[in-house]
Amino acid sequence: MKKVLYFCILTAVVSGLALSEGIAQTPDGEEVFNKNCSVCHSVNPPPKSAPPVVRLANLYHLKFSTKEEGVANMAAFLKKPDHNKAAAVQAISRYGLMPAIPLSDEELNAVAEWVWDQYDPAMRRGRGAGGGMRQQINQ
Repeated sequence: MKKVLYFCILTAVVSGLALSEGIAQTPDGEEVFNKNCSVCHSVNPPPKSAPPVVRLANLYHLKFSTKEEGVANMAAFLKKPDHNKAAAVQAISRYGLMPAIPLSDEELNAVAEWVWDQYDPAMRRGRGAGGGMRQQINQ
């Protein structure tokens, strides 16, 4: 009976360790951004040496109808930047083509998903939602 009990305890401990390792290996998109992307990209305007994340998220939402499609295209662009794959072509004219990011596919997907989630519908192509002074004058 003790052998069965020890076996069960050992199995539970090993299973718990394997599970926690699996969870720890899933990258956090915001952490990947902070470690690798925030040197050039700010989250919100003003820009650093590359376009702000919110602006990029809005452009990807305009160009792609689903999160899966947008994230897949963004991750592919980050892995191998190409003018023809860019959602922000004007940004390339202004800032230049970014270098390839040497991250794993899991990290690329995590950061691409995090960027996608930074979408701000109030920005509408970076020009706000049309409120501002016009809205204050009409009140």
